Order: sequence, then structure tokens, then C-alpha cells
Amino acid sequence: MANNIWQAQLNIEAHTLKPVELTLDHCIKCNICVTACPVTAVTDLFPGPKYVGPQAGRFRHQGQPSPDHSVDYCNGCRVCNMVCPTGVKIAEINGRARAHIVQSGQVPLRRKLRNNLIARPELMGKFGQPLAPIANGLLHSGFGRFFAKLLLDIAPNAPLPRFSGERFSRWAHKRRDAVRSDRKVVYFHGCSTEYFEARVGKAAVQVLEANGFEVIVPSQNCCGLPLLSNGEFAAAQAYHESNIRHMVDYVKQGYVIVGTSTSCTLTLKEEAPEMLAYHTPDARLLTANTFDIHEFLVHLLDAGELKTDGLRPMPLTLAYHPPCQYRAHRLGRPSTEIMALIPELTIIESQAACCGVGGTYGYKAEKYDITMAVGKPLFDFVQQVHGPIAVCDSETCRWNIAAATGVPLVHPIELLAAAYGYEPEGPLAEVMT
Repeated sequence: MANNIWQAQLNIEAHTLKPVELTLDHCIKCNICVTACPVTAVTDLFPGPKYVGPQAGRFRHQGQPSPDHSVDYCNGCRVCNMVCPTGVKIAEINGRARAHIVQSGQVPLRRKLRNNLIARPELMGKFGQPLAPIANGLLHSGFGRFFAKLLLDIAPNAPLPRFSGERFSRWAHKRRDAVRSDRKVVYFHGCSTEYFEARVGKAAVQVLEANGFEVIVPSQNCCGLPLLSNGEFAAAQAYHESNIRHMVDYVKQGYVIVGTSTSCTLTLKEEAPEMLAYHTPDARLLTANTFDIHEFLVHLLDAGELKTDGLRPMPLTLAYHPPCQYRAHRLGRPSTEIMALIPELTIIESQAACCGVGGTYGYKAEKYDITMAVGKPLFDFVQQVHGPIAVCDSETCRWNIAAATGVPLVHPIELLAAAYGYEPEGPLAEVMT
């Protein structure tokens, strides 16, 4: 980072980037990705990352329809990328192959309509959040779920979130007690915080302000990951370009971007630029100056800049799952480092590979059973810890784990905000009363 932790890097060295498909030539056929893949372990419908990725990639041709659709059973967890010893971009190769299937019109109409809908959480949020009580009642009723399955092939037990009573951005912009400071950061809240979990954004703002930062909440769009995961690359690129326009001027003023959604920050950093082959100078600036919030807090901690005195004790023992998208940042365990600062809090970390949901993957009827099978070791672990709540950085993982176990989940930043003395909301509030 720059001399000051909170100052953006503006001198980004341009370098030659290899298209993701060309990395397949580095595959040495060691099969470690097949061994590590959580999907291959539970179903024969997905023959494995090596087979549908670098091996099949040598036979794909952009001008011809794909003869093999098993690549659509990749859930995008990126475990294969993390274990590959030669750096093959397996998950991205699979994602681009899926996009070719979508763009060539090989997806049945009902599933195409479903995928178009669930890949647009921003659109769903804009319509559903203003009618939160009605929308929540309908979506979580047996009637609503029956017709969601009948009309769109959405899994009847899909881990649907609940709309918040207020959009996060409205809360942020109407505050009169917001901190004003020369030290500023830009907050990318993403769709989940904006429409479903405003409490996570509030906690993030509280923690940043407690450390002397003014938090800028700019106009922004969905990061585009659900669209990338469903093969809609043109729509994803439109979102990515819009986010660059909304935020890059702040970076040029010297401010970094922090986010609480591990999936969103990974998309801004890597997924969108690599899968879309989008590497403009402004895109590189955004990539170099985007941080997960706990990554940013650990930088502050290492520099002696993080407030660590007077933290409120939390005599709790909680299960924590570091999600796939978080591990894909290759940051270590910054959330664990920060939670370790809270007195009397015991965190037991999951060793499970994946919760199974894969973003929108687990909402699809044909993939729901696979999702549950992949996540079972994690679900068993969470229940065995017997904590009143559990902890996870990813929103879709939180929703999936909570639906499967009955244990409410919170974001790690909510724990730190409560330790700073702020009143928690949601499941954490019930535990701490």
C-alpha cells in the first residue's frame, strides 16, 4: 500500500496479462484439483475441474456449440485455483465456457428466465425492499416457494434472504452524526448490505469511524458476480464499467475502497477484470486499491493505527467459516486476526472446504441437493460447536448455513463494532441482551 495505510496507490505498473484460456497450457494433469473439488466429491454429474476446465478447453471452439454441459455444475468456489501448483485459472476457464453455452442459446427457456432473475439482486432489491413486509411474506411462504419452483425451477428450500426495512445507502446519507475527517475511505457495500443486511454496513461504518475515518458511500451498482456466474458477460461488464465510473475518481483523489462482501471485493479485484479481459488503466487503479474490510483493518493493526483499547468482552464460543471467496483473496485469515482482539471471545474455525451454495448455484432446483451434500460437513461442524450464533464473511454462505442448521449467522465486522461499544442489531443483539 501507499505510505499511509489509507492512501491509494496511483502509480500502477502496467504488465502483460495472459488470457485465462491460455493458462490451461500450464496444466500438468496432477489431478490435485479433482481431489480437492468439493462438488466432484459428492456427484458424478461434475467430472472434475481438470476434465471440464483445461482438458476440455483444448477442444472448445468459439464458433461451435458445446457438446458437454457438465461444466455448468462447477459452483465457482475456486478451490481448484487455490490448490493448482502451476497457476491454471480453472474456475475462470469454466466460467467462460459456461458463458459460451449461455450466449449460444443452449439453456432451456425456464432456466434462462430463472438465471436472468437470480443473477440480478440489485433489480430484485429495488422492487422488493420498498415492499419488504409483503415481499418477505410472499417469498418465504409455502405458496410463494411452490410457484417459484413451478414457474422458475427455484429450489423450494433455497436459502432466500429477507429484505431489510431500510436501504443501507439511505441510512448512510441521512445521518447527521457522521464523522468528518481528512482520513477518508470509500465503502463498497454491495447488494446484500444495500437491500438485505443493512446492519452489516452500519457496523462497517461504525468500525471505520471509530478509527477516525470519514466513510464515503458513493453511487454504485452490483459488482456483477452473479451475472458472471450465470454466463451473462455483457451485462456484467456494463455493471463493472459503471462501478469504475462511480469510484475511480475517489481513487484518483487518494482514497482506497473497502468492502464487506468478500465476493464483491474479489470481483472488483480479480473476477471481473480476468473473466471479462477488462484491463483499462482505470480498471487497474480500481483493482489495486480495493480491499476487504478485514484486510484493511489488519494493515491498520500492523501499522499500529487500529483502535484496540477498551474493547468490550464477549464471553462467547462461536463457529467461524472462512468462505471460499474469502480464501481466494489469498490474504491468510485477517478476520480471525481481528476477532482474536476481542476479550473472552473464542472462535473455532471450520476446516470445511465449502458451504456448497456457490452464490446463485444453490438456489437452482437441479443443484440444490449437491449444495446440501457439499455443505454437510460444515453444517455438522456449526451444530457441534453449539454456539448461539455463528460467523461468516460471505452473505450467501451466511444465508445457506443458517437455513441448513437453524443457527443465525453474523458478519465478523458486527462483532468488532459491538466490541467498540455500538449497539448491535439482528442475531448479535439477541445474544448480547
